[in-house]
Amino acid sequence: MTISERLSRLIERLLEFIVLMLVAGLAVLVVAAVVYRKTGASLTWYDEVASVMLAWVTYYGSALAALKRCHIGFPGLLKGAPAFLRRPLFILRESIVIGFFALLAWVGYTVVKVLHGCALVSLPQVSTTVTQSVIPIGAVLFIIAQSVSMPEAWQRLEDRSRTTPPGVSV
Repeated sequence: MTISERLSRLIERLLEFIVLMLVAGLAVLVVAAVVYRKTGASLTWYDEVASVMLAWVTYYGSALAALKRCHIGFPGLLKGAPAFLRRPLFILRESIVIGFFALLAWVGYTVVKVLHGCALVSLPQVSTTVTQSVIPIGAVLFIIAQSVSMPEAWQRLEDRSRTTPPGVSV
């Protein structure tokens, strides 16, 4: 097993654990909120915390999807392109995706800095720095996952290009 494969496996396990814990926590929170509402009480902080947790699931889940190459990357465009265009399109696609998430990480970090000192409305003891940190962290994790999975994706592209006769698209 190569270093890249080991790193990919380690990141995959970490992201799976994080996503699993977030989904389980969100499920427990939703059930608790329903029980509280049925008994005539309600958790005043439920809506705000649930929406934050859903955002966290989305960001960490997208990094896991990037690692498994299950995100929107227009694979049909590459598969349908002539063999001589696949490599340049692959490089362009990867550059656009990584560039977008680099921009998202930078903007997310800026948002975290701007919100420094603010807190959730329903839970003033919870800083928005914590809740919004998912933006830059999730974006960086996406970039890492995309980068770690890139060699294998490139190899599959090379294998497909070798098995396709010139001038025939897959």
